Amino acid sequence: MNLMEHQGKALFRDAGIAVPRSGHATTPDDVGSFIETNPGDWVVKAQVLMGGRGKAGKIKSAQGAAEGRAVAREIMATPMPPNRQNRQGEKINSVLVEERLAIAKEAYCAITIDRAARKPVFIVSRFGGMDIEEVAEQHPESLAKYYVDTAIGYSPFIGRELAFAAQLDPGYRRAFPAIAGALYDLFFRYGAKLVEINPLALTHDGRVIASDAKVELDDDALYRNPGVAEWRTTLPLDEDELLAEGAGVGIRNFRRFPGNVGTMANGAGLAMATMDAVSNAGGRIANFLDVGGANAQRVRNCYELVVNNTGATVFFINIFGGITRGDEVARGIVEAMA
Repeated sequence: MNLMEHQGKALFRDAGIAVPRSGHATTPDDVGSFIETNPGDWVVKAQVLMGGRGKAGKIKSAQGAAEGRAVAREIMATPMPPNRQNRQGEKINSVLVEERLAIAKEAYCAITIDRAARKPVFIVSRFGGMDIEEVAEQHPESLAKYYVDTAIGYSPFIGRELAFAAQLDPGYRRAFPAIAGALYDLFFRYGAKLVEINPLALTHDGRVIASDAKVELDDDALYRNPGVAEWRTTLPLDEDELLAEGAGVGIRNFRRFPGNVGTMANGAGLAMATMDAVSNAGGRIANFLDVGGANAQRVRNCYELVVNNTGATVFFINIFGGITRGDEVARGIVEAMA
């Protein structure tokens, strides 16, 4: 489950990571009311899961209540435009009104899982505010990594080592070990796949503040934090989830990948084993699809889902004949190909 910026920052705040003063608003009038009671320079930011808000004109400045209302109305009037991440765009249902920071420097800090190493890894760079893939391509020498031994856990020396290795501005170095430690604790407490601050801002008055928040949680760990799990009902579905819902399967039963071998199986375990078998044989997977206990209509829907929405040129179907009847599967395929 991906979190909105304001939700990620709520977790940061609880973990002791400094974030800008802010208010979450669902209407332009709410924005105006917030600014009226909190005079100052503010930034109004669309709350969406997609990236590219700045380029799309969905982050704007506001100095007074009237300007805040107008800016929020403009931001919320149209959805985020489609991009490679979301080919349908995304409706904007709320905005974050946040204090404008006087930023002197920007850095990047994240913790995620390196699946090859089977360990959590910190990634830090002195280049913040950029897409991390661009940083890796343009400034590979700026990336500092540290693989954490979970049997030992985090110690402040890790943060100090990362700050020096990434050549962070000296203004960061006092606060950074505590920030990295808070990220580590948050990562494990919530069962996260990714916790990212980009940028981690150093202000002219010496504060180190998380100017943005990107948090991706493992759905299978949501039971640990029921309060956070409830946020799912407020988050829009991504494109793959919408497609799965339209085909009549669970929203987590379908995912696309950039290969050409379409797959369909009944049961997540069999689906993943099928993907592994195809990959081990040299194939490139186009999707994950668990049809569950399907009838002919669902099989047809899922067949069309893969054919019409992935780059599949061949289709590998692996069905275990138990709850799902083989003749129903065959009928669905025949109907889809008719």
